[in-house]
Amino acid sequence: MSIYDRWHLSHPTTHPRWNHKDPEKRLTPCKCGRGKNKLYPTVNHGCGKRWQVRWREDNKRQGKQNFAERYGDDPEQHAEAYDAQVTNDLNTDSYITPERAKITLGEFAAEWRAGLTGDSVSLEGIDRRLKHIRGTDDDPTPIAKTPISKLAKRPSMIQQWVKSLQNRGLAPGYIRDIRNTLSSVFIAAIDDGIAHKNPTRSSSVQLPPLDETLIEPWTPGMVAAARGELEERKDCGAMADLGAGAGLRQGEIFGVAEEDIVFLGRKQNRKIKVRRQVKLVKDPETDKHVPVFAPPKRGKTRDVPLSDVLGRKLSAHIEANSPRAVTLPWKKPDGKPVTVKLLFVRPDGKAWHRKNFEYLWRAARRKAGAEATRANGMHVLRHSYASLILHKGVDVIKLAAWLGHTDPGFTLRYYGHFIPDLADLGREAVDEFLEPGEGEEGGSNAAGDVP
Repeated sequence: MSIYDRWHLSHPTTHPRWNHKDPEKRLTPCKCGRGKNKLYPTVNHGCGKRWQVRWREDNKRQGKQNFAERYGDDPEQHAEAYDAQVTNDLNTDSYITPERAKITLGEFAAEWRAGLTGDSVSLEGIDRRLKHIRGTDDDPTPIAKTPISKLAKRPSMIQQWVKSLQNRGLAPGYIRDIRNTLSSVFIAAIDDGIAHKNPTRSSSVQLPPLDETLIEPWTPGMVAAARGELEERKDCGAMADLGAGAGLRQGEIFGVAEEDIVFLGRKQNRKIKVRRQVKLVKDPETDKHVPVFAPPKRGKTRDVPLSDVLGRKLSAHIEANSPRAVTLPWKKPDGKPVTVKLLFVRPDGKAWHRKNFEYLWRAARRKAGAEATRANGMHVLRHSYASLILHKGVDVIKLAAWLGHTDPGFTLRYYGHFIPDLADLGREAVDEFLEPGEGEEGGSNAAGDVP
């Protein structure tokens, strides 16, 4: 590493004009020197920034950067500070070339997105979140215009961006999803060697608290009212039974086939096999959303116990409405065609999906007397199922498996308030410990016996 003065000769005595025969053509000092410190100008004297930092990169290529000032503490303004920073980066193997250091977050995020693979629905979700990170070509966000290497050192800019999302009225949970996408971008940038830190995970970046409103399940009467409305309108009241009696998601209810219901056999073997859902994905050729069959969320197929009453209701539905064969592509618009006999189809024989079912659920919700809020979407039936299962004392791990949750801890955090009488159970445990019943005192559980 070296710092060079671009405006002055480092070895003036070797210059051809140093001892020129013509005195008028001899090299003369400029006015930059002080006292006896005479400085002799180069051809670049007075042009551009004076101080140049030079170094050798790992590939032996020379790197250089010019600065107007030599002394100071800011690596972006002062040559000495930049020299120290590059020296440290080279020694710690964290050096980023000046060209790569200029890559903005918006530019790198576009490259990162172009390399992603996955199903179209997941990619559409990423695209929606990236719009909040990158903005648009005409109106990019401040962080999108900032070099990603610089942004990695500025958690305060991430915090300002988070605040802007909150000011736009985005839900706290959605802001977390957007932050997680940005975090993935920074992880890729670190792997590519153009960033050293992930500022989204800095302790100084505070996200808005999640809405802690407790889930309110529907009463049996509300479910019955919604069921009646669905049955009267489109002969699909059993959809409500599957939601509240088996905890299926909306798309999974649309995708239930006749062969997925095990009605006969020993009681412990009667079940609903959740193997697919109906979802909408964008067709790149038409830019329109089309229905496809796809695995359940996160690919987690599962079996859900079939109760006697639910079995009778589903059996009655099948007897009154014969399942109809529906063919849809698997996972993507040009996927392999799959044909199954669906329990629920539209009058025209086509599959239900979230958009063509929306009006029907609005009518069912009104009939149930529920507010027209997101919390009272069809997913509320799944919440109602979880509440009644936990209220009966079923193990949380079992419920998580039936719901298709990867982490039972999530199930507990989400639905734990439905577990009954925890406070009373705690009081009883303490009472029994402090005043053991007859025959318990001095037993193996007495205080002091634990190794």
